[in-house]
Amino acid sequence: MTLTWIAIIASLLMGAGAALIFIFAVKKDYFRDIEDAKYQVFWSDLEELVNEAEEENNNERKR
Repeated sequence: MTLTWIAIIASLLMGAGAALIFIFAVKKDYFRDIEDAKYQVFWSDLEELVNEAEEENNNERKR
């Protein structure tokens, strides 16, 4: 029975910790522009593809 209470208390503490971290992040404005991260990943992937294509073209021209 004591193990059950320890598990309950631990889960409540973890939930409270997660809530506090979330509140801290909101107050520090970490969630201001979450869509921007998506576009940064998209454009960096696209940029890599363009760079690879340019390198292939340069290699073909040298031959």
